[in-house]
This record gives sequence, structure tokens and C-alpha cells, in this order.
Amino acid sequence: AGARVLIVPSAFHPQTGEAHWDVLLRARAIETGCFVLAAAQTGTHPAPHSPGKKPRESYGRSLAVAPWGEVLADAGTEPGVTPVDLDMALVDDAHSRVPAWRHDPVVWGP
Repeated sequence: AGARVLIVPSAFHPQTGEAHWDVLLRARAIETGCFVLAAAQTGTHPAPHSPGKKPRESYGRSLAVAPWGEVLADAGTEPGVTPVDLDMALVDDAHSRVPAWRHDPVVWGP
């Protein structure tokens, strides 16, 4: 529908996150031809509204993925900020390489 960037926030469980996080994000980028920017919680989080309940853990590796599925930036497992430059021409290039996207082209721009 004309999207060029998808933003994906997450708090994956450590077991499923480690197994699936990267491949799911790369698949979203490839199948849509968009950049995928994925911010992921990481670490141990207290349960402030549930006294006595054990803290939960989340798997975090914030990623920036290009439209063809290449990982442009991997923030690792520590909290922080990772800047990344997005070349929007890569969206057009990805869309030109997949025949199905040329069937009913989306008009990009204002």
C-alpha cells in the first residue's frame, strides 16, 4: 500500500527470540520490499504491578534490515541507540526485481 519502512517493536521470549527474531525480520523485509526497523526489549524486567511475581526476561537484538533482507545494523543485546542510514532507492530497486510487485505498481512519492 505504499509503505517504505516498517517499524516492529518487540519483547520476544529468550528462547523463541534467539531462534526466530532475525529470520522473521529478514522475511518481512523481503516479502514487502521495505526497510524493517525492529526495536527489541532486552534483559530482565520486574513485574511492578504483580508483587511476588517473578520478573520476566526478553530477548533483544534491535535490527535494521534492508528491503532485500540484508542486516544493516545489529544493536546487540545491550540497551542503546544504533543510528542507521536508509537509502530509499533500495526500496525501488527491490520492487523492480520482483515481477509480482510490477503487476499493480504503487506510485511512490507525494
